[in-house]
Amino acid sequence: MYGLLLAFTAALLFGASAPASKVLLQSLQPLQLAGLLYVGAALGMLPLSLVAPPRAQRAGLDRVNRWRLAGVIVFGGIVAPILLLLALQMTTATTVSLLLNAEMIATAVLGVALFHEHLGGLGWVAVSGVVLSSLLLSGDAGMAGWMALVLVGGACVCWGLDNHLSALIDGMTPIRSTLWKGTLAGGANLLIGCAVAPLHASWSTVAAALAVGAVSYGASIALHVAAAQRLGATRAQAVFASAPFLGAASSVLFLGEVVSTRQVGAALLFLLSVALLMRSQHLHAHAHDAADHIHAHTHDDGHHVHEHAEPPAGAHTHQHQHKPLVHAHPHWPDLHHRHSH
Repeated sequence: MYGLLLAFTAALLFGASAPASKVLLQSLQPLQLAGLLYVGAALGMLPLSLVAPPRAQRAGLDRVNRWRLAGVIVFGGIVAPILLLLALQMTTATTVSLLLNAEMIATAVLGVALFHEHLGGLGWVAVSGVVLSSLLLSGDAGMAGWMALVLVGGACVCWGLDNHLSALIDGMTPIRSTLWKGTLAGGANLLIGCAVAPLHASWSTVAAALAVGAVSYGASIALHVAAAQRLGATRAQAVFASAPFLGAASSVLFLGEVVSTRQVGAALLFLLSVALLMRSQHLHAHAHDAADHIHAHTHDDGHHVHEHAEPPAGAHTHQHQHKPLVHAHPHWPDLHHRHSH
């Protein structure tokens, strides 16, 4: 129950970012707001990074993983938020929130196209459903709606790449990678934004933007990671998938936006599609090569069977080895399941 509450809170905080950003865009340029949101996320991650595992339990990043982290910073931290905020200038926060369902689909399709992942029949039906619901939703707002669809779609592709690269980073916890992303990407966008246009917003507006970033991006990520450690990644992601719908509801409640019949239909189709995608795990015999790496893990997933002097409580992070293994179980593509099938 506690894990479900963590996952739902993470989704609620992230969902609130779209309506909150819609309000902040009245005083801030998109580049400036994108920078402040991610600097805020970094500030939110800073206290947690200070209580991360000691350096003896952490490995440095090699050249490949440094490039992966760079991709996370550029795609997920710089480009994606700018595209999203530009879309928020063109249409309602309700529409943008619902369109963010496309991130899961973009992640799935990119996994098939670039990372040798498997997407079964249910997965492709889910992809079709999200595409159809996105077209239905965008057509309700004319040309601005179509432009918003392109921009949010681009943001979702960038965050899809971010998701894959983040999952492949070996040697850094999600909290530390988010700290780096927020600091470098947020700082870059903020500097560029202030160079393009002077920052005229009040200090209270700046503080509010930092707070939204710390809560909707920083705290949300920390809570999602904590939920995944208790529920497992699949169940936590299933709950977190409610974020776009919570964002749309927040837009209606707090911004007074009116919901059209077409938006309700699109939301229901999105909901069905996300549910189908979450069911598209697959099962087959697969082999794991020997590996020596570091990442957060538990000892109940069939992969981490090494022993400790004292049994750990829950998820923990340290350098560990895997022996070659062949087995079959339902699984999602993750750090241990990057294979073609």
